[in-house]
Amino acid sequence: MSRQPFTPDQYKELVSKLTPPSRMLRGYWRAFWVGGLICAIGQALTLWAEKLNLGEITAPMFTTSVLVFVGTTLTGIGVYDVIGKYAGAGSAIPVTGFANSMAAPAIEFQREGAIMGVGARLFTLAGPVLVYGIASSVAVGIVYWLIRGWVL
Repeated sequence: MSRQPFTPDQYKELVSKLTPPSRMLRGYWRAFWVGGLICAIGQALTLWAEKLNLGEITAPMFTTSVLVFVGTTLTGIGVYDVIGKYAGAGSAIPVTGFANSMAAPAIEFQREGAIMGVGARLFTLAGPVLVYGIASSVAVGIVYWLIRGWVL
């Protein structure tokens, strides 16, 4: 016996019955407050570094270094994965997420040795981000240089 195909209305009804309720609002809230907290900690570090007379240029570098260190350390002890599952993009977008994306593959393959494990896997996820980020910044710089030359 052959079965009759669903009509569009029957299909919509079946999909609405089987689809779990959306929790997007909860996900947005979690990403917002965790990402905001990471950024607020970064701002506090920058202000603290400026009070230590590190200067306007050096203070943000100090902050980035500290946040990358903390993100990598939390990845190494398994805490950043828990934060990532809870906050989603709120933990991935700040620089701590970049540190996590670099450290996680290296840690996962450390049993294969320093060269073939950690060294080979260090830039697995972050490598394409760096390559395309640098390439696009060079392209934008060239376009800016050309437009600036024509306009001025």
